[in-house]
Amino acid sequence: MQVTVESTGTLERRMRIELPAERIEKEVEVRLKRVGKTAKIKGFRPGKVPARVIKQHYGSQVRQEVLSDLMGQSYRDAVQQENLNPVAQPRIEPDMSTKGDAFAYTATFEVLPEVKLSGLEKIQVTIPDISIDDSDRDEMLDNLRRQKATWTTVERASAEGDRVIVDFDGTMKGEPIQGGKGSEVPVVLGEGQMLPDFEKALFGIKADDEKSFKVKFPKDYQAEELQGKKVDFAIKVHRVEERELPPLDDKLAELYGISEGGLEKLKQDVTDNMKREAEQKKRNDVREQALTGLLDTNPLEVPGSMVHQEAHSMQHEAMRQYGIEDHDQAPPIDNFKEAAEKRVRLSLLIRQIIDDNNIEVDAVRLKERVEQLCAGYENAEEMVATYLGNQQIMSQIEPMILEEQAIEWLVGNGKEKKKKISFKEYMKPSA
Repeated sequence: MQVTVESTGTLERRMRIELPAERIEKEVEVRLKRVGKTAKIKGFRPGKVPARVIKQHYGSQVRQEVLSDLMGQSYRDAVQQENLNPVAQPRIEPDMSTKGDAFAYTATFEVLPEVKLSGLEKIQVTIPDISIDDSDRDEMLDNLRRQKATWTTVERASAEGDRVIVDFDGTMKGEPIQGGKGSEVPVVLGEGQMLPDFEKALFGIKADDEKSFKVKFPKDYQAEELQGKKVDFAIKVHRVEERELPPLDDKLAELYGISEGGLEKLKQDVTDNMKREAEQKKRNDVREQALTGLLDTNPLEVPGSMVHQEAHSMQHEAMRQYGIEDHDQAPPIDNFKEAAEKRVRLSLLIRQIIDDNNIEVDAVRLKERVEQLCAGYENAEEMVATYLGNQQIMSQIEPMILEEQAIEWLVGNGKEKKKKISFKEYMKPSA
């Protein structure tokens, strides 16, 4: 077997493999003899068919089977011989210029890039030091009270925090706009449910009032035909309602399913939940900073076939998430290419961190993660044992644990600084 390899791109390789005629003919002869033992041809008893007749009937078919099998085997042998790491199935093309009875073909494929990490010590990560005080907890308790609020009709003019029930009709140049009509729509003033001009017009109104006003739509509004335009609205007020909050006592705790411990238990649960939310956001923020730094300090060209495969996976995940069954209605695969390339780059870089530093799955952390996943089951201990003993499940969890450990290594070996920040400021949604 003769093998030659040429680079046709940074990661693309074109490999020519020539198989000697002797190897092909020997294998064809072996298979024809095997066929001859069971072949049924009219005029001959099974097993007694002359070799020339077997070859006449089955020679072409057997030769094609032999060439197909030899191509597969020789390709695997060649990439191993040449120390190549293909990332996808090759594109095979027979070489019709081969002389004699030899057979040759070319295999074109992409290989994994050689990853050499650098600049990891320069990666800077800011770790938030989050403070949670009583005022943060009390604000959360007020949110819980608002969720259990009741509404009472009032005869006064509407004010901040009230709920107004209105009919509205929007037109532009006398023509109705799409989605611009509503009947008995509840709007809580001060919560930003409607566009600023619309909500502003709802202050100071009473039941049975009718009012007309203009609303300017923002330039980045989702409906292009309304971007930056002024729309005329007419409203009719059905009623104005005032919010009544439940008192901050043990009965509030009962409304949230706490039967023992009352208000103090609710306060503790709220605080614990705030800590969990802050810690989860902190982990995500640190992870994002570390991975961004890793990408910035280690530019890497990745195989297009890997990017295409990852984009397909992301497309299918989006279809599943949004309940799309018809592939013709799926979002275009190009929409996922940029994110897919980032994922592939990160997976190769993280794998190199793991390999370079001999990072192995932390068994304690792995068990803790499984225990978290199984905490909701009645037979939690049995489920933990089942998960830990299921290799298919472990093959999905272990890479996540390894990635976490690799990121921790990355943060620990880079430049780390802490920043004090309040819970309210840290958890504030981005603009």
